[in-house]
Amino acid sequence: MKSSRKFGKNKIILVKNKILFIAPLRKDRAPSQRFRFEQYLDFLSENGFDYTFSYLVSEKDDKVFYSKGKAIRKFFLMVKYFFIRLKDVSRSSKYDLVFIQREAFFLGFTYFEKRFAKKTKVIFDFDDSIWLPNVSDANKKFNWLKNPQKTAKIISFSDLVFAGNCYLSDYALNYNKNTRIIPTTIDTREYYKLEKTENPETVCIGWSGSITTIQHFDYAIPFLKRIKKKYGSKVVFKVIGDSTYINEELNIKGLAWNKKDETVILNSFDIGIMPLPNDEWAKGKCGLKGLQYMAMEIPTIMSPVGVNVEIINDGENGFLAENEEEWVDKLSLLIENPELRLKIGTNGRKTVVERYSVESQKNIFLNYINELINSD
Repeated sequence: MKSSRKFGKNKIILVKNKILFIAPLRKDRAPSQRFRFEQYLDFLSENGFDYTFSYLVSEKDDKVFYSKGKAIRKFFLMVKYFFIRLKDVSRSSKYDLVFIQREAFFLGFTYFEKRFAKKTKVIFDFDDSIWLPNVSDANKKFNWLKNPQKTAKIISFSDLVFAGNCYLSDYALNYNKNTRIIPTTIDTREYYKLEKTENPETVCIGWSGSITTIQHFDYAIPFLKRIKKKYGSKVVFKVIGDSTYINEELNIKGLAWNKKDETVILNSFDIGIMPLPNDEWAKGKCGLKGLQYMAMEIPTIMSPVGVNVEIINDGENGFLAENEEEWVDKLSLLIENPELRLKIGTNGRKTVVERYSVESQKNIFLNYINELINSD
């Protein structure tokens, strides 16, 4: 949509559409924000939008908020965050649209979302099964303050819902028929294959995630032990996202995630893995780590859970492995065939470029926003 024009006495004043983005964390801090809307901010600016980005947890707060204990300090943080959102509500009528990613506030009420909806149009975006209980280890004792069922209420308040996959969309459609699927996307200008610099004689099997998803790596331990026994020093293993993680048997010391080095470390992977349990939470996942591997031409093996079966055409652009035997067989196939790794990696990159890249989805994202703003 082009910016509207107001004609003054001797000049034309361009009036841009304005969006208020509401998210829990600062820019570049959370994957759900980075790969759901932050990648589109420059594109929106280029297409006639002004935006304001309002978040709660600062870099300084982060060390308190996601650490164990410190209940009193966390209480005062919540008070501070409450007033941040009150300010957002008071100014929201000045915006054409409020875009809420996952939730406006950490606790189990929907006060802010309801107020936003009364003042302007609202888009709600989510990329996980957030209607199910899921709290970080550091804050498990505060679980009683959460209310996952509030997701349904937020969806019902919204004018438009962006769901990350079909499973999430099916849930949202129960509460709001104006639901659209926007996949989690990769900026393929940032994620691409680099020149290999590590030992070409070894094959690196890698996993990337976070402190909150490291539990999913545990599903890989049994088959990785068998791979280690089978191939010995020919294989090495890397884990990104939890610097406290250690597995002495597999000689793994976890690496902390940081945006600056992420693609360099990912590039050291010869094979990327994404094991998941077949449960309701995992079905809501949007395949992010697998898409990152594929964008960098890293041959990828995923559990056949949720959207993964839509992303992967088994044996062509990656592999699906349902049980331990399949994981061992398909890892072995890739370890022993560098040409197959090259072919699968090339096809994986092509899939991301065509269907899961910022470039492939940005105009769809923009059009949905314009349609909502222009609707009565």
